[in-house]
Amino acid sequence: MLAHFLTTFRKGSQPLAGLFLAAALGLGCGGSRADFIGSRVEDTCDAAWPVCGTMAGCILGPESYAEGRFPGQGRFIIQVPEASTVRVRFFLEEVLAAGEETVVTFHEEGCRARIRQSISGRNALDLMEKQGEFSREADLTGVGDHLIEFSSDMQARYVLKVEVVPQRNR
Repeated sequence: MLAHFLTTFRKGSQPLAGLFLAAALGLGCGGSRADFIGSRVEDTCDAAWPVCGTMAGCILGPESYAEGRFPGQGRFIIQVPEASTVRVRFFLEEVLAAGEETVVTFHEEGCRARIRQSISGRNALDLMEKQGEFSREADLTGVGDHLIEFSSDMQARYVLKVEVVPQRNR
């Protein structure tokens, strides 16, 4: 039955199929919101941290997470102690429409370079259904503060967290 509704949702983004998908995602194979968050503490990201000639709402790390609503965009800072793979992970709730694209842009320290990672709305929802989340990642070599920006035209609530894995540990 879920496959039928997902097919219907993909073909026409029908409102009822979208609502069914949102309910199904809440019960998906990948786990619950509480499992995704774990022992992290919410950062409301309502501060103003200067970085790269702009402002970011928060500094996220291994003990924190943020949440919000798409469509929309956001900025946050991560601190990288050495060359690392940085993974931005999203958990979705109340999905009403897949949208066209979700983009995460990773900036090197001082914004000397950037890496743009995108995913289509349909692929993001497919991953969410299969894995309980979707993510984008990039290898960052600079040490220090890094700006991360994200945007999406999806219609959903999200929970966001980051992982920084030193490349020497891979």
